[in-house]
Amino acid sequence: MNAAERRRFDALLDRVLDALPPRLHELLEEAPLIVEDHPSAKLLAELGMDPDEDLLCGLHTGTPLTERSVEERSELPETIHLFRDGIVEHAGGWAVTKVDDGQPIGGEDVVAQEIRITLLHEIGHHFGLEEDDLAELGYE
Repeated sequence: MNAAERRRFDALLDRVLDALPPRLHELLEEAPLIVEDHPSAKLLAELGMDPDEDLLCGLHTGTPLTERSVEERSELPETIHLFRDGIVEHAGGWAVTKVDDGQPIGGEDVVAQEIRITLLHEIGHHFGLEEDDLAELGYE
């Protein structure tokens, strides 16, 4: 991702963040948002993901609220990661194109929507929601 694309992505992220309710902004103070171009090879290996085949858009690290105990400290810091390259690729890219069935994919609005979905997906993990729960809510 080049500098112009990074600025474009970050401007969309700012727009998405501005539209979130205040409670979610409070949460992001508890679980800071880290935005990177892509996950490291080490992280993908730790997750058992193949960098040539698997796409990672976001990641929640730490212990979900539903699993916390006052007696135990979390081993990982509480963070939410967004990965620009994965989100843009999952959205279909920066340019609007059409797939085989004629449906448009990609473009700035779709990237912004994917940023929102990914962010809410990772916030859902913070609250203890599993993949099936998030898929049911439309945040897959």
